[in-house]
Amino acid sequence: MTTPRRTFLRLAAGAVALPVVARPAIAQSYPSRPVRIVVGFTPAGATDILARLIGQWLSERLGQTFVVENRPGAGSNIATEAVVRSPADGYTLMLVAPANAINATLYDKLPFDFIRDIAPVAGLIRVANVMEVNPELPARTLPEFIAYAKANPGKVNYASAGTGSQQHVAGELFKMMAGIQMVHIPYRGGGPALADLMGGQVQLFFGTTASTIQLIRSGKLRALAVTTAERSNALPDVPTVAEFVPGYEASSWYGIGAPRNTPPEIIDRLNKEINAGLADPRIKAKLEDMGGTALTGPASAFGKLIVDETEKWAKVVRASGAKAGPD
Repeated sequence: MTTPRRTFLRLAAGAVALPVVARPAIAQSYPSRPVRIVVGFTPAGATDILARLIGQWLSERLGQTFVVENRPGAGSNIATEAVVRSPADGYTLMLVAPANAINATLYDKLPFDFIRDIAPVAGLIRVANVMEVNPELPARTLPEFIAYAKANPGKVNYASAGTGSQQHVAGELFKMMAGIQMVHIPYRGGGPALADLMGGQVQLFFGTTASTIQLIRSGKLRALAVTTAERSNALPDVPTVAEFVPGYEASSWYGIGAPRNTPPEIIDRLNKEINAGLADPRIKAKLEDMGGTALTGPASAFGKLIVDETEKWAKVVRASGAKAGPD
């Protein structure tokens, strides 16, 4: 079986070998009609907001409309398959999210290989998740929470937005690395999970900074730690999980992809314009409001991130025994 890393390196090497004839002409004429950005989740969520933010920027910079098309279902696999089957001409793009890396192992059979069939275009943002608890829980710090969980094995319930969601695998990774037992309670979305966390039905949730920071600031939730390798600018006084569980990291990240064999000159142009957007003060401010940091760099850097995350979560999914249920 070809590993994700070997697949990525083979495809990257092939891309370098492509002929360069007529590349400038293609780049200069693109785009000549509207471009779709397919999002595998419902409107108003983080993926939708990011797609519309970068789509508006690209529309202004490139003189054509970038239209966001929401195609939710099957943990974003419906949207991914639609993009994979689209012409590789730069007029169909997709919003790439952690689910795409997790799904590679969570689902037994997929009609595509994400790393093989989707070309990385550019990263957008990395967002910290927050390990947060109901304020009624006696633990006020992460070490106290670990001690509480060890003293009450199997009695701590942690919520997620569904089996295989980023919150689920973040919790499973924490269980493995902290050496504790917790019970996973999957919900159909982050909203119901948050509601039960505040109601005391579950004790823990790995929420995104964007969706929970106001609840933390108002005292409705208690933040124990953030899951990024470094502290979040949005919550500078909250430690990282890694300060107490060395090596732990489980952030959310997003970017743009395209069907494989999309002309490299089109990918290069999109990458350049997206990176310019990430450096724009208006967009930087909006990303900071979401509690995130920009993922600037070449398409190859975003491709490496996808490979690394696919390999990382494959180990966690297999260890947890998680399988995708009916959508």
